[in-house]
Amino acid sequence: MSREATVEDLTSVLGSYLDNNRINQVRRAYYYAEQAHEGQMRKSGDRYITHPLAVAGILANLKLDHQSLMAAMLHDVIEDTGIPKDALAEQFGDDVAELVDGVSKLTQIEFRTRAEAQAENFQKMTLAMARDIRVILVKLADRLHNMRTLGPMPYEKRLRIATETLDIYAPIANRLGMHAVCTELEDLGFSALYPMRSKYIAKAVDKLRGSHREIIDDIRGKLEEKLEERGLPGKIMGREKHLNSIYNKMKFKHKSFHEIMDVYAFRIITETEDDCYRILGAVHSLYKPLPGRFKDYIAMPKANGYQSLHTTLFGMHVNIEIQIRTEEMEHIANNGIAAHWMYKNEDSGVTTVNQKRVDRWVKGLMEIQERADDSMEFIEHVKVDLFPDEIYVFTPKGRIMELPSGATPVDFAYAIHTDIGNAAVACRINRNLASLSQPLQSGQTVEVITAPGARPNPAWLSFVVTGKARSSIRHALKTRQRAESLELGRTLLKRSLKGFGARLSDISDAQKQVVVNHNQVNNFDDLVSDIGLGNRMAYLVARQLVSGTEGMDQSPANLENTGEGKSGAVTIRGTEGLLVKFASCCKPIPGDPIVGVMDSGNGMVIHSDTCSKLPEDSEGRARLTHLKWAKDITDEFSVELRVELERQRGVIAEVANAVAMADGNIERIGVEEQNAKFGIVNLVVHVNGRRHLARVMRRVRNIRAVTHIGRVRH
Repeated sequence: MSREATVEDLTSVLGSYLDNNRINQVRRAYYYAEQAHEGQMRKSGDRYITHPLAVAGILANLKLDHQSLMAAMLHDVIEDTGIPKDALAEQFGDDVAELVDGVSKLTQIEFRTRAEAQAENFQKMTLAMARDIRVILVKLADRLHNMRTLGPMPYEKRLRIATETLDIYAPIANRLGMHAVCTELEDLGFSALYPMRSKYIAKAVDKLRGSHREIIDDIRGKLEEKLEERGLPGKIMGREKHLNSIYNKMKFKHKSFHEIMDVYAFRIITETEDDCYRILGAVHSLYKPLPGRFKDYIAMPKANGYQSLHTTLFGMHVNIEIQIRTEEMEHIANNGIAAHWMYKNEDSGVTTVNQKRVDRWVKGLMEIQERADDSMEFIEHVKVDLFPDEIYVFTPKGRIMELPSGATPVDFAYAIHTDIGNAAVACRINRNLASLSQPLQSGQTVEVITAPGARPNPAWLSFVVTGKARSSIRHALKTRQRAESLELGRTLLKRSLKGFGARLSDISDAQKQVVVNHNQVNNFDDLVSDIGLGNRMAYLVARQLVSGTEGMDQSPANLENTGEGKSGAVTIRGTEGLLVKFASCCKPIPGDPIVGVMDSGNGMVIHSDTCSKLPEDSEGRARLTHLKWAKDITDEFSVELRVELERQRGVIAEVANAVAMADGNIERIGVEEQNAKFGIVNLVVHVNGRRHLARVMRRVRNIRAVTHIGRVRH
């Protein structure tokens, strides 16, 4: 085929929906790209220009605007031919140059690992999407043509491209509602990764289809008869099962090939929404519907804008799956956001419902992007949002919220607003109080109860499923950790300075700056925060602050001379937050003599003075922080007790009762059998100090069967 004919083929398609002026702009972009790629060939031996032309062809079938088509023609120009972005802007305008720049494959960046390369690329893509959704449409068409022509590529590269397609591009097409592009990408990716499995399944499908032809025709005939009888307009189509989805059902749902293929799938396309529901009634009168298998995506569209009625019927000894939708819904189901792409021409500034939905998703991605520390964390958050198996719940005012399957009230709270998530303390599901970790079900009404000053709980990270909730919680915890590390660091530094007879307020800014420069940190707060996190020793920083540069490089061995021992104890309340933890080995409680050990990066761990895990040598002992308990502590602390007793009926209940009578709370109880006559009970009890513990132990000791009770310290 001659060069002219190929570009003319494209222009004849464009003639159906673009005016001549715009078609000529697309043609001009083609000639420009042809010149730029002159002499470049593809692996298949074709001239390189055939690729941009094919990408533009895919977009023309989706009826995309002229700027997208121009960007498709030029999408490899910046990267492959050295023509700069501003040269394109001059020739074709800023919009097209921005699109081309967004689509360029970013190969200049060196990545340490393949996973990071994908994640980083994906980040860049989503950032570009936020500016202009068309970037992703051009990118998807580019990937689709590359997948169609994957054959001549080396084996390694084929595998990499196919994996990336299945991991990143097909899910994005799905998320944007572009079903036709998504299934083709999935099937091409599947046959590139697993050529033998793909061939085997394709052969089996063909064979089975031949033998089932009669049943299919019979069901179709009965459906057509029923629609005619009721005077309902409807076009009935058979639905092909895709190789990748058959394989996934076999692999992940453990279904046999025949189980999957014994379902006959039909799609009925009608004229109006009203007809959809009438046809549903008609098919339900023909065959029995299977309970629990009806889904109304017309009233509650999927997150990507997909609308349809789904029902499964049982008839002629087989299951019949039916989707009922209008012509417009069918168009949106296949082309998603592309079906709704409306470029803003002189007379219309329309954006559609579907586009708003996608814009909301992109905006959500942007929020996650801002909070994530690195690209790997970002992709971990986003992968969850890319594979939605949605549930729909209601706010108390009746607004529908769509969430991924498995979402909890905490995810719901963050979906409404980050501040609501951060301040959530409880929730009501269908007006009843419920746990924040309980997975939500479609149709529930969820109300979040907030409290001023409440903060996210680190435990939430173990059950939230949306990227937005996870990134917001991490962000809030990091901010809180920073504030707490500053506070703890300042307390420890003041205490060490006191040992040198100095006060923090007496240290000049110039001296602080000298110490900051010496320790190679950005500012004094970072230095103090490092002390609180356990990454630096307070007394060394104190000595540097007091003695100037000559104290910078002294050995820390002779700690007694630093005044560390004379500086007084730090007061502990037990409610300090993330950076003060109580050791699980000795479980100290108020009243026990205690010391603090700095744990690098995690703050301070509080041990009982007599704990066997503490260092024995004098240098190690001197690094411990002496602590004292605040006077008015009301919080509860865990203590482990070991009770030896004679075995007799009801004795465990008696022990539990004795603890309760002394206002203690039992967290855990375990029984070890010593012999037939004696047993050992291990208790973990909540108390608020040594006096309270003594009261609990006295109560338990008074039980006649108890022979010994003691506190366990590991």
